[in-house]
Amino acid sequence: MPKAEKLNCIALIPARSGSKRLPDKNIALLAGHPLIAYTICAARESGIFSRIIVSTDDEEYANIARHYGAETPFMRPREYSQDKSPDIDWVLHVLTSLKERGETYDAFSLLRPTSPARKAQTIRRAWTQFTKQEGVDSLRAVELCSQHPAKMWIVRGDRMHPLMPMTGEDTTPYHSTQYAALPKVYVQNASLEISWSKTAIDLKTIAGEVITPFLTKDDEGYDVNTPYDWKLLEELVACGEASLPPIDISHYKI
Repeated sequence: MPKAEKLNCIALIPARSGSKRLPDKNIALLAGHPLIAYTICAARESGIFSRIIVSTDDEEYANIARHYGAETPFMRPREYSQDKSPDIDWVLHVLTSLKERGETYDAFSLLRPTSPARKAQTIRRAWTQFTKQEGVDSLRAVELCSQHPAKMWIVRGDRMHPLMPMTGEDTTPYHSTQYAALPKVYVQNASLEISWSKTAIDLKTIAGEVITPFLTKDDEGYDVNTPYDWKLLEELVACGEASLPPIDISHYKI
């Protein structure tokens, strides 16, 4: 495998306009800048990427993305911008459209605007980990889950069944086991993913089959999807428990 500094990696930032839980969240103002600006600026500051491309179906979103230093070489087709459209559809649209122009890249990183507290150093740390791995298809950000799935149940009628019908070494069911004795379980967050381009093109999947976990720290994996998430992040930033990447570009007037 070539050295990390010789690999061509592009940042892919999804920003469709049809959010339901928090309308227009990708361009909503947070500390004076559109939400997407923090992801674009962190990607720029990281120094990892050959290009930073925003995939959007909205011209205003595209204008904002360009203002903060990203590219929007083509708009995302409507069929790839629906509520249930899988990420692989728009990712392949970007990669194949670039290939048709004679542009190919070794890898790509999926950076969602809804994780604005992800820093440039977060991206650099993930890239270093990814490029040191042998035989992996992708890297995905994860964190310890706050509610253990061993304590979760599926309800069918007037009966319930444990989501994890497993037992520990002493045969005690997981659902009746102390938290400290349960195996560590991680949940993915929206902070970042990195994948080889061939994984998406050949396997038609972003993750592939062999995935290395990237453990986010502190506020790096905080995800904004609801009005409650937004309000909480504002409060965390205000009290210093969370921070946002610096932005070196003038405010965009929405």
